[in-house]
Amino acid sequence: MKETRSFFLLQSNRFLGNLLLTLLPLFVSATALSQERPWPTPDDASRFLKSVTCVVREDDPFSFYNAEIRDAVDKYWKVTPVKYISGEEFNVMRIDPAYSFLVLTMTNFSNDKSGSIYDFLNLVQGADVDELDQLPEFCAIPLCFSGAPEEEYSYKLGLIIRFMEYHAELVMKNPSTTALRYLKYYNKNVPEIRNKTILVREEDLSPEINTLERIAVHYPYRVRIVDEAEIIRAIEEKDKDVLIVHKVGPDGVKQTGTCMKTLIGTDDAVMYYYDSHMVDSRNANGLLISDLKRLARF
Repeated sequence: MKETRSFFLLQSNRFLGNLLLTLLPLFVSATALSQERPWPTPDDASRFLKSVTCVVREDDPFSFYNAEIRDAVDKYWKVTPVKYISGEEFNVMRIDPAYSFLVLTMTNFSNDKSGSIYDFLNLVQGADVDELDQLPEFCAIPLCFSGAPEEEYSYKLGLIIRFMEYHAELVMKNPSTTALRYLKYYNKNVPEIRNKTILVREEDLSPEINTLERIAVHYPYRVRIVDEAEIIRAIEEKDKDVLIVHKVGPDGVKQTGTCMKTLIGTDDAVMYYYDSHMVDSRNANGLLISDLKRLARF
């Protein structure tokens, strides 16, 4: 699936989620849907290393995200100095290349006809440009279906921050490797997965593979079906040779949209697998048999 994304800043109260979804077409230009965000140049990479990374808070005073992102960044972000700013400050500071930004955005895909919206965490470099989606982007990773409870991803934020830092450093070392623009770049690591243990929640599996017995038919290597507490422990203790499943897709009553699936190492914060599919009557919102077959093939 070609993943041309369009986004705008998510700075509204979570209680206004339904209104935001209604107003989204007013904020996203039609031309942006067919454009890719600028890839960082070697100069951008150099500026990033010298920048202060500003973590943009949500304006909602009750936001669980604000507390969780601060905890994750304070604990794991090492590559640049950090400060925390409001959305209003971001709109002023984003034109200054002395700053980079970790910013939460609402994102859609040009080929997702369901109109589904997702919350992404983006790492962008400040630049004197007119539009948000013209800022050089070092990394973007999906967090959840927009409007989903923050608890859906907050327990994994520390590992996500570690991966984003790893990815940014890789981009800085290899700014000419434009394949890094896409998370599928990491599928080169798939052959290593069979030597690791995959931790996955039952709710992140499609019904056809929601038991270890059903999984083993298609993937005869180490998998454990666990709860969030076990995933949190593995992340905090940086368990060796363990991968967690980070799945993002439409939730609740919505029956269609893009389902994104990643496997990330708890010890090295490296991504080992990424794929996406459209959720429909034949393809559930979770890891599919086809994912297991692909992992086992190598």
